[in-house]
Amino acid sequence: MVGFEVGAVPFNPDGWGPPDSSSSSSVLSNHPTNVPFAPFSRSEKLGRIADWTRNYNPSRANNPRNPADAVFDFTGDDSFGGGITADEDASFRLVDGKPPPRPKFGPKWRFQQQRQLPQRRDEEVEAKKREAEKERARRDRHYNQNRSNAPRREAAAFKSSVDIQPEWNMLDQIPFSTFSKLSFSVPEPEDLLLCGALEFYDRSYDRLTPKNERRLERFKNRNFFKVTTTDDPVIRRLANEDKATVFATDSILSTLMCAPRSVYSWDIVIQRVGNKLFFDKRDGSQLDLLSVHETSQEPLPEAKDDINSAHSLSVEAAYINQNFSQQVLIRNGDKVSFDEPNPFANEGEEVASVAYRYRRWKLDDDMYLVARCEVQSVVEVSNQRSFLTLNALNEFDPKYSGVDWRQKLETQRGAVLATELKNNANKLAKWTAQALLASADMMKLGYVSRVHPRDHFNHVILGVAGYKPRDFASQINLNTSNMWGIVKSIVDLCMKLNEGKYVLVKDPSKPQVRIYEVPGDAFENDYVEEPLPEDEQVQPPAEEADGGEATAPANEAEEKEISPEA
Repeated sequence: MVGFEVGAVPFNPDGWGPPDSSSSSSVLSNHPTNVPFAPFSRSEKLGRIADWTRNYNPSRANNPRNPADAVFDFTGDDSFGGGITADEDASFRLVDGKPPPRPKFGPKWRFQQQRQLPQRRDEEVEAKKREAEKERARRDRHYNQNRSNAPRREAAAFKSSVDIQPEWNMLDQIPFSTFSKLSFSVPEPEDLLLCGALEFYDRSYDRLTPKNERRLERFKNRNFFKVTTTDDPVIRRLANEDKATVFATDSILSTLMCAPRSVYSWDIVIQRVGNKLFFDKRDGSQLDLLSVHETSQEPLPEAKDDINSAHSLSVEAAYINQNFSQQVLIRNGDKVSFDEPNPFANEGEEVASVAYRYRRWKLDDDMYLVARCEVQSVVEVSNQRSFLTLNALNEFDPKYSGVDWRQKLETQRGAVLATELKNNANKLAKWTAQALLASADMMKLGYVSRVHPRDHFNHVILGVAGYKPRDFASQINLNTSNMWGIVKSIVDLCMKLNEGKYVLVKDPSKPQVRIYEVPGDAFENDYVEEPLPEDEQVQPPAEEADGGEATAPANEAEEKEISPEA
């Protein structure tokens, strides 16, 4: 049996571990002299194994060690002379081999954060830009859809008000952009004649609110007349008396003055007779009706038989406007009569409350314009009579306008009016122009709504507001000088034409008007009655009543054609 030699084991009476070599009497035979104990590898933990007599101090700063490992930590012990510093020992783990945690604070972290912050800021800015681009693209897409729908709606519903015949010769084409630069000042007009009778306005309607609304009545027995210029016996008489050079009505002049605001097509017949110029409208023209939602971006139904189509709403609005102008009056028989009776009514016939003011404006040194202007009522203020014009705005369906009158009219009337100015800019401008032409002291606007959105026969009056025409004109940006500048330019253009008949047509799809030369017998087959002979045109006032009676059946028939349709 092979023997095993253990060797000499020195005894250290002073403590743990081997004795000091200097004090040790025995020297190992295989051990080099004067070589201290020291670890030769970072992975070898030589020296004292454990010390359970040491106290663990958890309050040491940046102490990443587990309390259970404190008995093996001799980095803070001065008696440990192994040559391992505290910094070197901090990276050593006896049991846990996981990488050391990244410090949350310190110069290195601040340096990295300074490098990353601009990058993060740029990413946030880029993200915001991308979101803004998406939102802008969505709005543009929605806007372009509305824009793309408008021409299709225009092509389908906005057809020309008159059929352009092949034999008509187009003489000129005027874009609306040229109208905006025109300006012309006219002196104050003079009244040549006042005809008709007016009833007084009922001021109790000014106190109406949606809570105490009133039902809109129907006035089937009162006749309304829409007589064109050349069929007016008073204008014929003034023309034969050579009172002026240009003759028109307030509805025709307001259409010309507010032409840049129009969207629907319209037409005006122009007759050059000698040195005189007559602006007429065709029988059954679009000028006899009132447009609804003409300047709105919300498309109306295209089917003509739909109660919310453009044509149906125009007829309904004309019907509402006529009845409203008679309901808000004091119907007790007290009237204000003028120089002559209604020139279009027969004796004993019940006519609507209206007064015709034949007024003359000076356009040039030798050029005057005479127009028939209308006012619907009169009111006494401080013992002075003031003329009123009465018109009604109508609500057919709050879904189209986005504003419910029954909820907003009493508390937010300005918002309701602003919506109407956006959707019916041309109609309100024409009413204002007519009030300015007639020199009305006040224009009353009624708010009339359907009893139910699907019932276009029954209506209620929700409120009435009054405005001074000049103040309202400035509020809607209607310039009087520009209005007369448009009229003056068209009159100068027509006075250069030869004698004959012409028609001024607003293009249904473009903001421009065209002038066509038409045959002399154009539109005559649409008239109910032939014009009066020349020997009946120039008559004394006493005999002229016969002429007025002769034209009355025609106008009455015309009105009876409009009323059933309404």
